[in-house]
Amino acid sequence: MKKELIQQITLDLARITSVVGTSGEIEVAEKIHDFFKALDYYAEHPEHLELSEIQGDSLGRKNVVALVKGEKGRSRKTVVLIGHMDTVGIGDYGNIKEYATEPEKLKELLRKRDLDEETLRDLESGDWMFGRGIFDMKAGVAAHMALMKKLSENVGELTGNVVFVAVPDEEGNSSGMLAAVDELARLAEIHSLDYIAAVDTDYMAPHFPGDDKKYIYIGTVGKILPFFYIYGKETHVGQAFEGLDANLLAAEILSEIDLNFDLCDVVENEVTVPPISLSMRDLKAEYSVQTVNEAYVYFNYSTHSSQPNDVLAKMKVSAEEAFQNALDKLNHEYERYCQAAGAPYKRLPWEVQVLTFEELYAAVKAEVGDSIDESLEKLKQGLLQDKPDDRVYSLEVVRELHRHWSNKNPAVILFYAPPYYPHIYVKGEDENEKRLLAAVDEAVEQVSAGSPHKFEVKKFYPYISDLSYCSISHKPEAINALVNNMPGWNEIYSLPVESIRKLNVPVVNIGPWGKDAHKFTERVNIPYSFEVMPEILENTVELLLSK
Repeated sequence: MKKELIQQITLDLARITSVVGTSGEIEVAEKIHDFFKALDYYAEHPEHLELSEIQGDSLGRKNVVALVKGEKGRSRKTVVLIGHMDTVGIGDYGNIKEYATEPEKLKELLRKRDLDEETLRDLESGDWMFGRGIFDMKAGVAAHMALMKKLSENVGELTGNVVFVAVPDEEGNSSGMLAAVDELARLAEIHSLDYIAAVDTDYMAPHFPGDDKKYIYIGTVGKILPFFYIYGKETHVGQAFEGLDANLLAAEILSEIDLNFDLCDVVENEVTVPPISLSMRDLKAEYSVQTVNEAYVYFNYSTHSSQPNDVLAKMKVSAEEAFQNALDKLNHEYERYCQAAGAPYKRLPWEVQVLTFEELYAAVKAEVGDSIDESLEKLKQGLLQDKPDDRVYSLEVVRELHRHWSNKNPAVILFYAPPYYPHIYVKGEDENEKRLLAAVDEAVEQVSAGSPHKFEVKKFYPYISDLSYCSISHKPEAINALVNNMPGWNEIYSLPVESIRKLNVPVVNIGPWGKDAHKFTERVNIPYSFEVMPEILENTVELLLSK
């Protein structure tokens, strides 16, 4: 592949402001579609190119799907190339945000900014290209497009097939990739394709300051969102020990879970980042001297090996321990208070009570019967009209369910909120996994000979990506734990589980090298990203199809 072509495509894509949730995502999809439409192969095979609408998308966003069918041997083996077209916003560029997607002009303007020494050095070196989305991930999409062009011009020498999918909304809710999974399942049936691997070219960055290794990731991290609705016992602030502050319970849950290394998954010497809170607040609507009796907190929970049922069990234990800690603290302080006030001390009546959403629903259903379903459906219809955030929708369903429960003692209700990203751990257990592991090792070895770069192949892409939707657990208990404890499942959120299982391929990320994704100093390294990385990518695809 030609470096100049990849660089030019990168610039063309970067100049389109395709911030997630905007019409720019449509514009960049049309640009990519036009690129393929101009190739001779797609003039001869227009049925192999599609600008595919995402069903139900309020913006009318589209996926670009391009297929190249090899004519050597007529193999069914097919490699999927994945890339996302959207970017995060440009507000971080401040008063130069109008140039965030103009790499040439941006470089000059950045020289006037107060930048750190490393960024200044990169700016003046000539080896780096700056701009929003240029690193995450338009340089990677450009490499895929250049590879598809080359393959389409040499179909007589190609054994097997390659499908390229460019998707929107990766920085949001992955609606593009979720739609693409169904599209890939449809293509497999129409064209008799056997998918053997998926290759992403999302960004690859240093792991620590001064790290100059180049990483290839076989597999990807997962993510799940455990959510805690906390119901306390209200009281007047002048009678503080007669209630249980929901904020105290929330704080203890935060203390128990937030950044707790014991909750990390460690697999083959690679460790997930520990859970970290994404939101925490009480639900008191007004100022008064009544204590808080409702609060919530939810966490970003990364996985390498833990399935939804495993995480649910861990989170329930953590919440029970946090609840007990809160009760111990409360009783300890109450005893001290009684001693100082000359009042008799009696242990407070509260007990640990932690339920999953599934358990709470069963308890309420046993008490009130089918009327709970009618109440929930009425609430849901109102919520859907208002189109709240998915997390808010989930919380309100839980609150409504809890209102119908006769037990009004303090409680913590544990459930899941969208989104969910399955992890993919490539162990070499089947032929496709063995083939991918061998192809990547050989491709890296071919490029590393005589190269100044140090390469390392790792097991999990550490940044959440659309690769997660290329495979999912086949264990019923894992999927059931997710579905039965996500209040908005099949209403505001779902996964095409069966299509994902049909795809069911190992994954690898072979990305451009750069720095500062999602920062105004976002940049991609030109020599590695437009020369070295594309060679590894091309070699990997060829080896996958030829073995």
